[in-house]
Formats: sequence, structure tokens, C-alpha cells
Amino acid sequence: MTETRTALIFQEMPLPIKELVIAIKGAGEMTTGIATRLFQANFKHIFMVEIENPMAVRRRVSFCEAIHDGTIEVEGVRAKKVLDMNEIPLCWANHCIPILVDPDWTSIKTIRPQVVVDAIIAKKNLGTHRNEAPLVIGLGPGFEAGDDVHLAIETLRGHNLGRIIDKGCPAPNTGVPGKINGFASERLLRAPCFGSFIAVIPLGAMVKKNDLIGHVGSQPVIARIDGILRGLIRDNTRVREGLKIGDIDPRGNRDYFTTISEKARAIGGGVLEAILREYNH
Repeated sequence: MTETRTALIFQEMPLPIKELVIAIKGAGEMTTGIATRLFQANFKHIFMVEIENPMAVRRRVSFCEAIHDGTIEVEGVRAKKVLDMNEIPLCWANHCIPILVDPDWTSIKTIRPQVVVDAIIAKKNLGTHRNEAPLVIGLGPGFEAGDDVHLAIETLRGHNLGRIIDKGCPAPNTGVPGKINGFASERLLRAPCFGSFIAVIPLGAMVKKNDLIGHVGSQPVIARIDGILRGLIRDNTRVREGLKIGDIDPRGNRDYFTTISEKARAIGGGVLEAILREYNH
């Protein structure tokens, strides 16, 4: 099937609200919260695009892990890696979200979805523009609603988390993680140097302050608080000094290891509201 014929198949689809084709850039933790919330709201024609070797910290709740493992399920929603655009309709027919390695977003240009969501959360715009779809939504710093995107969503923790912005920009990046049980930067694990990461404690384990989590090269990675090891990058990942490579949740609830965070759920709600606002007339 040619790309032209593939595009025609998508363009000929009916346009009741539940039939909207939604493209999502990125498939990490926050993006997975968005895709899951939309899917559970019966938007079943979602496809996601990713880079060739995505790196997730909260791997159990990041659909981008399907790029490495083929499939992943998060809160009852399954995502599957597809090799080309022709596999997307079959994935939908099997009640699954397709993920395509497509760093140049070629599939979006060909399929021409009704909604594009840039959820890469790169803290800057990597090239998204509002001509990509009738509704283009950008998440977090780097987007200006009414300019490069139609709508933006606030991603900063606090009173406005998940709020839709129809004119202007989300709050700038503070560089400071949100507090959980009074801990902010202490709950993050960062690479002590450049090199390859190897874990000695599995993802999801309970850890104590000063426990050895792993190594980057010969340098140790040490827990700074007690809690559950909620996030940890894959072994043998090459990292740079200071890169976030893990996340300890001081609440110690094992359920939080395999479930979408309150932040991702709130942002997903903002995207859902934005789509309903524009299309549910």
C-alpha cells in the first residue's frame, strides 16, 4: 500500500468526535498519562511517535518502553510498536495504541490527523506548528498559545496544573522538581558522571537512605531518602553527568510504582478538556 493510499484511508474516516485521529509526539511518562486518559474516554484512534532509543525513568508507566520490548500495558491500556503506518489501523482494530519510530514526524504529515499533541516536554518547541492539524496542543514551557500552537497546557505543579491556556505561554521551567512528602530534589537520582548506568537494585524495590542503587562507570549512585524506587533507567544506558536517572517516592506505596502519577493524570485531563472544547459542539 502506498503512502498516498494510506493517507486517503485516514482522511476518508468519518468525523464523529470519538473517531478523531489524534497524533501524540512522545511516549514517556506524562505522554502515557495523556494517551491513557484519552483512550479510556473512548478516543481509540490515537497513534504516538517516538525517537529510536527513548529513555524513560518511570518505565512501568511509559509507553515508549514498547519501542524496546514490543508491547507494554499501563492501567489496562496496551501500546504496541508498529513498523510502518500501514499497521496503525490493525492496531486500532485490536484495541491497542500504536507507537511508531518517527523522529521526523513524517507519519503526521502523511496521515493528517485532526489533533496533534506535542507532549515531548522538552522545555522548548522542537518544531511543532499549528498548521500540522486543525487542533494543535503544546505541553509546558516553549509553546505560545495563539502563535505556534492553538492551545497550551500548564505542566507546572501547583494551582494551575493541567489548565488550558488559549493565549500566551505556560509557566517557565523552574528546574526544581515538585515536592512529595516534603522532598524535592532529594528524591531524584542523578548521574554522578558520564558513562553507562548499571543497577544493583531492581525497579520497584523499597530502599533506605544511603543504599547503593547502582553505578555509572565506577561512581556509585546513592539513595538520599527512604522510599520506593519508582523510576530507574535501563541498564547500560549511556548518560551524562547530572542527568536524571531515577526517582524515589517517599510515600512508599507500591501501587504508585505501576500507576500513572497525579501530575500526568491532571495534564491528561487538560488535553481531554481541550479536545472536547474544540470538537464537542
